[in-house]
Amino acid sequence: MSTAPRRPARRRKEPVPLTDDRYFNRELSWLDFNARVLALAEDERVPLLERMKFLAIFAQNLDEFFMVRVAGLHRRLQTGLPARGADQLPPRAQLELVAERAAALVARHAALFAEVIRPQLDASGIKILSWSELDRSEHERMRAYFHDRIFPVLTPLAVDPAHPFPYISGLSLNLAAVVRDPETGQELFARVKVPNNVPRFVTVGAEGKNVRFLPIEEVIANQLHHLFSGMQVVEHHLFRVTRNADLEIDEERDEDLIEAMERELARRRFGPPVRLEVAASISDHVLETLVEELDVDQHDVLRVPGLLDLSRLFQIHEVDRPELKDPTFVPATHPRLLDGEKTRSVFNILRDGDILVHHPYHSFSTSVQRFIEQAAADPLVLAIKQTLYRTSGDSPVVDALITAAEAGKQVVVLVEVKARFDEEANIGWARKLERAGCHVVYGLVGLKTHCKTALVVREESGQIRRYCHIGTGNYHPKTARLYEDLGLLTADPQVGADLTDLFNTLTGYSRQTAYRRLLVAPHGIRSGILERIDREIEHARNDVPALIQIKANSLVDERVVDALYRASQAGVKVDLIIRGMCTLKPGVPGLSENIRVRSILGRFLEHSRVFRFGNDGDAEFWIGSADPMHRNLDARVEALIQVTDPVARAELDYLLSESMSDQHEAFDLNSDGRWERRVSTPERPLTDLQQSLLQRVISG
Repeated sequence: MSTAPRRPARRRKEPVPLTDDRYFNRELSWLDFNARVLALAEDERVPLLERMKFLAIFAQNLDEFFMVRVAGLHRRLQTGLPARGADQLPPRAQLELVAERAAALVARHAALFAEVIRPQLDASGIKILSWSELDRSEHERMRAYFHDRIFPVLTPLAVDPAHPFPYISGLSLNLAAVVRDPETGQELFARVKVPNNVPRFVTVGAEGKNVRFLPIEEVIANQLHHLFSGMQVVEHHLFRVTRNADLEIDEERDEDLIEAMERELARRRFGPPVRLEVAASISDHVLETLVEELDVDQHDVLRVPGLLDLSRLFQIHEVDRPELKDPTFVPATHPRLLDGEKTRSVFNILRDGDILVHHPYHSFSTSVQRFIEQAAADPLVLAIKQTLYRTSGDSPVVDALITAAEAGKQVVVLVEVKARFDEEANIGWARKLERAGCHVVYGLVGLKTHCKTALVVREESGQIRRYCHIGTGNYHPKTARLYEDLGLLTADPQVGADLTDLFNTLTGYSRQTAYRRLLVAPHGIRSGILERIDREIEHARNDVPALIQIKANSLVDERVVDALYRASQAGVKVDLIIRGMCTLKPGVPGLSENIRVRSILGRFLEHSRVFRFGNDGDAEFWIGSADPMHRNLDARVEALIQVTDPVARAELDYLLSESMSDQHEAFDLNSDGRWERRVSTPERPLTDLQQSLLQRVISG
């Protein structure tokens, strides 16, 4: 196994004590991640509509951050619980720091859209207008649109002694209006909800490549007099509320998980507010009314210059202007799955050896989807067992499972109905699968089932053979074109036995914790990682070259972080490729000087989890669904599989080595918490790793 050139070994120094401040704050680390997303939107080399897409992703990410992570801090503050995890700051102090950092990012985000992206869109013929920029005929068209499509569904709600302040649904756009009675001069407050079943940006006109949009709130705001006939509209301001979206299920008490989830989904709508976004121009007395009526803290108020809710810019990204987007590409079929014009059985191919697929570079439809579809149609297949955490609205994988069940095969599907923000969709899938005759289960009490596994049982010449898929991403054909993920297809008998045992644990009363080629959380992954880190420490202490490389979405588990600190102190070279949160401080003398932390962001969402341990020259490679986080290691069923196939191991070696190569653009984490972006310049030309991998796979 080849390895990339390593840094020269440094003389081992006396280790420093592990002090309480050895971790970065994880909430601020998450905001740093979203700042890196914003940096992609700021990059002038990125096609214009893709820059706008990153603006939308930033906004969408921030919504979820407040709905979940900030909501958790509020709950701890209200209940008096201490801070959770590595961070030692009390919840109030964290909320204040988050508010300050988020406000700065929102201002930067809004300024980029208003001062850079919007003018460039305008110059390219994609105009997002204000009401005052429309001509007379366009005004007439928008008035007609208002009366035909919007006015009938609007319900202005007054606020006075006879009308209590209305409920404001989470993430909805609303207009706070102040109207005056011309007879009495009394000013009154009212709320108008912007309907969410019409496009956020109304098409004013389109001609060739040119298209003109108007935000729907501009249409409504300029027609408010029709809603308050006989009154004078004094002022109006846009606002938006974010609510706590966490669900709390007592699985020990609730006998029917589906019914309990449906009750909680209904209650989610009424979660307490955790953020109030208002237009920067809002008047003080209207803001005071909103703060008082919604019962939010001043720290939870974000003044947003310009348009609110830029997550809806995804609509503009759909404009048919390919020259303003990334070049389209067709994912390649894995070479092992190519067989001329014939469709060779996946099962015959897998008997010749494992296949490691790398999405989106390798096609999901001609690999994993094909594996499930062929299993559903194959008369020799007796059973299919699969976990589903997230999938798409028109899922060919679900369709194949239904086909298999209708053909009389035993089909067992674990549908995780607690998958955040996909709960309702997954309940629908579960019921559809049950109606088709599939055995549907919902996992273990108190745990989310997050592992990505599929097991096919086939009878061949009177013998049973098992075929498996274990991956890092969901069985979701749409995100498989957007997310970077890995999956292993194998007919290895040990893996088949492992997955059989795992499904028996998920569907029955088995309490197995030890496996052959798997590490399974909540019992085995953290301990397995720590054992292997300790082994590298022993190698380093014996002057044997030692190496740890981890590619993950986030790194926040204290026991893993502390073990990596000990490894660095012993002289182990540690490379970490972390897309999101990272609480480990790299490059601190005596503590982590042998640790490098890198973040790769780009066209595709880096989502795979890979672990490599040097093992005295006989490297171990693991892939799977688990990040080194508390929730993954303690509160979920996760699976890592050891990759033993020589070709697959070489591919993982290449991926990790290239990810840490200084020849590619990336973000590097400094010991003071600053992320430094390394970009290509004429003096130091660098390449885009994702583009390099794309070209490598497509060119064969």
